[in-house]
Amino acid sequence: LMNEDIRIHSWPCSYYLDTSKQWVSGRLLLTPVAIKFTADKTGELLVNFHLSSIGEIKKESSNLIFSSLTILEKNTKHWFSSLQPNRNVVFNIIEHFWREQLLSSQGAGAEAAALQSTKGKELTGLLTGSQKRLEDTAKVLHYQGEQFDNIMRGLNKIEGDMDVADRLLTELESPSWWPFSSKLWKAPLETKPKETATVSDSKNQEGIIIRIPVIITHRTDSNVKPGKLTLFASGLEISDCNSQVIHRFESKDVDDIRVHTPYEISVRQRFIGKPDTSYRLLSAKMPEAIPILEMQFSKKMQFLEDALGFVGARKSPQVDLGTSIWQAATGLLGGVAQPSSPVGGREGMDNDQVQLQTQEKISQEEAKELKQILKKLKGLALETEAELERQDEALDSITTSVDRATLNIDKQNRRIKKLT
Repeated sequence: LMNEDIRIHSWPCSYYLDTSKQWVSGRLLLTPVAIKFTADKTGELLVNFHLSSIGEIKKESSNLIFSSLTILEKNTKHWFSSLQPNRNVVFNIIEHFWREQLLSSQGAGAEAAALQSTKGKELTGLLTGSQKRLEDTAKVLHYQGEQFDNIMRGLNKIEGDMDVADRLLTELESPSWWPFSSKLWKAPLETKPKETATVSDSKNQEGIIIRIPVIITHRTDSNVKPGKLTLFASGLEISDCNSQVIHRFESKDVDDIRVHTPYEISVRQRFIGKPDTSYRLLSAKMPEAIPILEMQFSKKMQFLEDALGFVGARKSPQVDLGTSIWQAATGLLGGVAQPSSPVGGREGMDNDQVQLQTQEKISQEEAKELKQILKKLKGLALETEAELERQDEALDSITTSVDRATLNIDKQNRRIKKLT
């Protein structure tokens, strides 16, 4: 599995080897699903167990070693000491992944449950996940559409102001004996406050797209602390365990997001003449947030070497989102409509590369549930396509308006130069 190959973190430390009654130096390794320890001298793997088999993680001290981390795995207690950079960092990170592993469906007993699940349940879970991601995409697109509408309102106001400026310039250019100058002067001034009052403020009406628990490192600090990452359509927010905001990045503030692994990212805002604002965020739930971040900050996302396998050859969600999901949904529909036949279609619903072809039968209840989900998916996909088309038209209108405004400004600049 991919999860077994990904290295979340590794730390130099010592491990108490009970068989020889001595401390062995090596590296403690954390993957999304397991804890491992490899000896430095021999390269031997001395510890290797699943996170779900952990019963307890504690900070302890002994008569010989005063700063130790103990992990109770079934009936075996493992002792780790001389942890670098320090014991608290290692404890917080391992505890986070252990807790999330237990809370997730992949925790204790998940493997046995997975063996008993039918292909129908597998498909239901797959499609439900796709539905959630499409709903998240729709939220972002809706907010983006509102921003386009605000831009259009702003451009319309600029055009109105241009008309006012044009009338004022016309009056200034007119001879002093022209009889209608006073009316032309007063009319725009009376309507201007009304135009300003119509500007709407819907900044705080957005909803949360996703919120996940994270381990936070600020800049290059060695200490870490648990907290939360909240993604909005307009940006992202980092808060502590008490929901006190540590920092909020508006979309425009983010200069780059580096994806170090599928479980760890860093967010940075650059400044001239002072240190950058940078946060490194580690989370067992980060794979759920990265596709949303990629959609919002596609040009600012950098996938580093350890994360390239995660992104693969995935396309941008906005390129052919509606068509790809709809093709996958219609491909599945044939198999669902006839429960006794194999499920057709090999298109990836959500880039998890799950093979959907199977010779197993799907129950009538599962087929009914799948049809309902597919119906919702179809509606969401069509709405998303329609919104994307509307935004394409809005972008064309915005481009045209900006070009027109630029020409008007140049024209009025020339007229002002003549007057002066």
